[in-house]
Amino acid sequence: MTFWFFLVLGLLTYLLMQHSVARATRTPVWLLWLVLMTPAFISTAWTLIYGVKQAPPSALIISVSVICLLLYWVLFNSGRQLPINRENQSQENQEQANNNYPNNYPNNYPNSTIEKPPVRPIDLAEEAQLRTCFPWSVYFIQKIEYRPQAIICRGQLRTMASAAYAQIKANIEKEFGDRFLVIFQEGMNGKPFFVLVPNSQAAKQNNQRDSENITQPGLALVLLIATLVSTTFVGLKIAGFQVTQIESDFTLFFQGLPYALGLMTILATHELGHYLTARFYKIRATLPYFIPVPFFLGTFGAFITMRSPIPHRKALFDVSIAGSLAGFIVTIPLLIWGLANSEIVDLPEKTGMLNPNALNPKYSILLALLSKLALGSELTVKSAIDLHPVAVAGFLGLIVTALNLMPVGQLDGGHIVHAMFGQRTAVIIGQVARLSLLILSLLREEFLLWAIILLFIPLTDEPALNDVTELDNKRDFMGLMSMVLLLLIVLPLPQFLANLLQI
Repeated sequence: MTFWFFLVLGLLTYLLMQHSVARATRTPVWLLWLVLMTPAFISTAWTLIYGVKQAPPSALIISVSVICLLLYWVLFNSGRQLPINRENQSQENQEQANNNYPNNYPNNYPNSTIEKPPVRPIDLAEEAQLRTCFPWSVYFIQKIEYRPQAIICRGQLRTMASAAYAQIKANIEKEFGDRFLVIFQEGMNGKPFFVLVPNSQAAKQNNQRDSENITQPGLALVLLIATLVSTTFVGLKIAGFQVTQIESDFTLFFQGLPYALGLMTILATHELGHYLTARFYKIRATLPYFIPVPFFLGTFGAFITMRSPIPHRKALFDVSIAGSLAGFIVTIPLLIWGLANSEIVDLPEKTGMLNPNALNPKYSILLALLSKLALGSELTVKSAIDLHPVAVAGFLGLIVTALNLMPVGQLDGGHIVHAMFGQRTAVIIGQVARLSLLILSLLREEFLLWAIILLFIPLTDEPALNDVTELDNKRDFMGLMSMVLLLLIVLPLPQFLANLLQI
C-alpha cells in the first residue's frame, strides 16, 4: 500500500513540476524530480526492507532532505531562464521567447476579457511617442520588445521604483489614454522592466457592464443558509447525537449550532478581512461565497474573487494578511472558551491529531499553550481532551489559518512572501515549503494530506501592477510574525516546554 501510494504521489509531483517548473529553469524536470523525491524513495525502500513497524532513523531522513534541498536549489538556479535580449535571434527563437515570457500577461488576471492583441499594437510614430513617456532621469529606456500579449520596455531605473511607476504610468495615460494596462515587474536578471498590455475597447465596455453585477447577493445568501444547515448537521454528530433523532425531537437540531456558528464565524471573518481590505484599495471583489457539503466538516470553506489587478505589493500584502489575521483573532477566544468547556479524558496509546474525542494538545505548540491556559492543572501528562463543539470549530480555525499561511503560490502565505521578497524569491520559498512539508509528512503522517494539497497549488501567483516597490519595515515585521504564527501552529510541543507546562 505504501509503495503504490508513493508511486501515485511521485507521478502527480512530476506532472505538476512539468507544468510549473519547466518554464522557469533549463534544468531537466526529471532530474529535479529525482532530487525532490529522493527522501520519499529512501523512506519507501526502508519500509519495504524493514517493514512498517521499524521507522527509518530521523537523522537519515533529515540529513538526506537537507542535502536534496541544497542540491535542488543549486540545480534550479543554475538553469534559471534569463530574458533573451539578442537583436539577431532567429524567428524560431523569438517565438520560443514569447512562449517562455514569465507571466503570460494578461491571462494571469482572473476573468480577464481582454482580447488577444496583434503582435505590434502600435505603429512607428506611436513608438516614438511611447519613448517620450520615459524620461531619462526616471527610467532610461533602452529597448522595446513586442510580444503577442504585451509590449515590453526595458531599460535602467534611475529613481525610486514607486516614483518611477507613478510618473511613467501618468505619462502613458496622457499619451495613450486607457489603451494600455501599465505593469512594472522585476526581470529574471534582477532589472525592473515595464509591460504594456493592450486594453481593448470591448474589454473596457464589458468591465463597465460587469461592475454593477460583480456579486450575486442572492446566491451568496442561499449558499450561506445551505452551509449553515450542512454544518449544523455535522455539529449535531460532533455533539453526540444522530440525525435520525431529529424526527422525534426537532429541538435537538439546535445542538449542532454551536459548532456551525463557530466555524462559519471564523470562515466569514477570514474572507471579510480580504474583502474589506480589497475594497479599501478599490479592488473589485465579490462578497464571500460559502461551499456547503453534507459530510466531512459540513463545508469546504468560503472564498471571494477579485476581478481587477492588485495595484502594488503593499496592497497585495495587506489584502493577503488581513484575512488570516482576522480569522485568527476570532479563532482564539472561541477556541479558549471551547477548551474551557471541554472534558479531560485519559490519553490513549495511539492518538490522532484530528480525533476530537481524545485530542493530544502536544501536536501543536500554540494549541498546547491555549489548552493549558484554559484547563489549568486539570491538563496533565496523561491527559487528552474531548473537545466541545465550539473547541472543534476553533481547532479547525487554527488549521485553516496554518494552511492559508503556507508560503506557496496563491495561498495567503504565498502572496505574503511574494509581497515581501518578490515573485522570483517567493517561487523558491514555495518549493522549499513544499519539500519541507513533504519531509514532515514522512515523520508525521497527519501532514500528508497537507503535502498533497500543496503539490496541486501552482507556485506562481498574479503579479501586482507595480511589482517592484518593496514593503516598509512594519509590513516586513508583520510578514515575519505571520510565519512565526505558522510554525507555532504546525510544530509539535518541544519536550522542555511540555515539562515546563507539566503536560
